[in-house]
Amino acid sequence: MTGTAGGTEKLGNRTWQTVPTRTISAGGVDFAYRELGSGGTPVVFLTHLAAVLDNWDPRVIDGIAASRRVITFDNRGIGASTGKTPATVEEMAEDAVTFIRALGLEEVDLIGFSLGGMVAQAVVEKHPGLVRRLILAGTSPAGGTGLDKVARLTFYDIFRGAFTRQDPKQFMFFPRSSAGKRAGKAFLARLGERKVGRDKEISVPSFMAQLKAIKRWGKRPAADLSVVRQPVLVINGDADRIVPSQNTEELGRRLPDCEVVLYPQSGHGAIFQFHEDFVRRAVRFLS
Repeated sequence: MTGTAGGTEKLGNRTWQTVPTRTISAGGVDFAYRELGSGGTPVVFLTHLAAVLDNWDPRVIDGIAASRRVITFDNRGIGASTGKTPATVEEMAEDAVTFIRALGLEEVDLIGFSLGGMVAQAVVEKHPGLVRRLILAGTSPAGGTGLDKVARLTFYDIFRGAFTRQDPKQFMFFPRSSAGKRAGKAFLARLGERKVGRDKEISVPSFMAQLKAIKRWGKRPAADLSVVRQPVLVINGDADRIVPSQNTEELGRRLPDCEVVLYPQSGHGAIFQFHEDFVRRAVRFLS
């Protein structure tokens, strides 16, 4: 189902499984987005490498939308959004700000996962007045450890997925323990709950541009995070092999108003493995 911004359909009774995809034009881009819920400062989600709208865990979206207005979107060139995907995190951040302001929003909370967490940091750096509170999950500060290996690990997991006929996210997001495997299968089943109006998959050029952006973020000089005045919740698994967990700890040391959570025996997708606890923590933090 597709709509346009400013439509009259009420979304109060919708869930992530049925909420329509809408579009809004700004900065030469037709942004595809979905929103549901109401109340409080709007919460804008910034997603991970290769992800489109359908890669958000429905339990996370619906859980937070139970008390807040939630907005997810495809950034420039991703999924159903038009344009060419930029190859720097900073440009992605400017596109995100263009989208947010096109919706008429003057203040938002941000939840950024992985690449989305890098974009969220760049938004706060250049547009601090736009952001009230910030949740960074499975991500890294600029110049962080191990970001030069993201592409290699990603392609390795894609190969493993193809060889074993499994979704690569089973390897990228979850540990190979019995609990991790069960969590991965449950997560992937949840991602398939939406049957109608699904998003377009990411294109190869956009995927490669995102990989370049992550590599450049890793080579960028460290930013002065002491100037970030927003409260920040930093969260990850304790064994993230994609964006090493020590980056989460580094964010905790450098951000002045920060709470750090490391879920045990979990990896990059810890917020999906422990989605019930994550939703509780996120709602409490954003309240």
